[in-house]
Amino acid sequence: MSVTRGAPGIRRPLGLRWMAAAALILLATATLGQMIDPPEAEARSGAAAGGGTGGGTGTGALPGARHVFVINLENKGYDSAWGPASAAPYLAGTLRNQGVLLTQYFGVAHNSLPNYIAQISGQGPNPQTQADCQTYSPFVGAGTTSPGQYVGNGCVYPAAVPTVAGQLTDSGRTWKGYMEDMGSSCRHPSLGAVDDTQKARVGDQYAVRHNPFVYFASITGSPDCARNDVDLNALTADLASTATTPNLSMITPNLCHDGHDAPCVDGQPGGLASADEWLKRWVPAITSSPAFKRDGVLVITFDESDSPQTDSSACCGEGPGPNSPLPGITGLGGGRVGALVLSPFVAAGTTSTTPYNHYSLLASIEDTFALPYLGYAATPGLNRFGLDVYNGGRHR
Repeated sequence: MSVTRGAPGIRRPLGLRWMAAAALILLATATLGQMIDPPEAEARSGAAAGGGTGGGTGTGALPGARHVFVINLENKGYDSAWGPASAAPYLAGTLRNQGVLLTQYFGVAHNSLPNYIAQISGQGPNPQTQADCQTYSPFVGAGTTSPGQYVGNGCVYPAAVPTVAGQLTDSGRTWKGYMEDMGSSCRHPSLGAVDDTQKARVGDQYAVRHNPFVYFASITGSPDCARNDVDLNALTADLASTATTPNLSMITPNLCHDGHDAPCVDGQPGGLASADEWLKRWVPAITSSPAFKRDGVLVITFDESDSPQTDSSACCGEGPGPNSPLPGITGLGGGRVGALVLSPFVAAGTTSTTPYNHYSLLASIEDTFALPYLGYAATPGLNRFGLDVYNGGRHR
């Protein structure tokens, strides 16, 4: 049936008018879809479908974060770093008042290296990584076990062991490690050689064991290592625009500025005092960058607590890993260290008491970019950042 509408002398069937309207709606929808960056749309879709448990919320609570920055400091327990007597007033006062403090955030092992490895791969510790890999030895494996753990011992994992860096590359996203004092990109010992960066030297306070990317053959055997595992000085130029800022930036100060040495080999006081001065320079550079202001998340934490003999506490039901003896002198975890999250999506001066650890951080990064969970990041019931962290209300 036709109905006469419109200007005199023109007959328009109503069915055709409906078809035209539907076409316009489809065109508008397609145009809107082109305005959304594909990775962001994918992240939204993946997050909405996830099942995170952080703060009692699912990953549907994730904001539209696109740029994640992680700063790892060294060897300080929660009370030392964040307590009222902290020797880092900028970190524990000024910055703490700008973000959300995760009071129940834990390392996963002692010493340093297994914590860094956990953050990018979800692999548990083994005797050589627990000893900070004094020799840059190959990992000798004997198969795998759940969840995604490579059974064996050694330092440089074979190319089959996945990392979040590889996940990001494969999904069309970008990553970089920024290592203070590294100098040449992708710097590490020859395979089987003694690591000569275990102690700082004047003019060279880089520590290979604080650079997790060079412990994976999938990275060191790729041109990505020279391109993406770079000296900290490269960060300034990369922060100049959103286009040049990686989706994931892992930032490691040198052995003085990360709080490890005290006093430092070059005469600086070291400890939290030198770490605080370093943060005063680099945190404002990050938080004033276009990428951070648009959709950034900065996590500042410590690799492990400062007393392996007395604080090997754990938070989240994790074991020591298939390659680490139990019981052992290092216990089950790396102690309570705390973490601070700064972001446009975070309410200033707030606190979360949800238990988290370095595997939680990896899982939360993977949630942000809708990536599968690696290793212990896939632990059932593991908390991932939710509305307790992203509590600022600015969700895209």
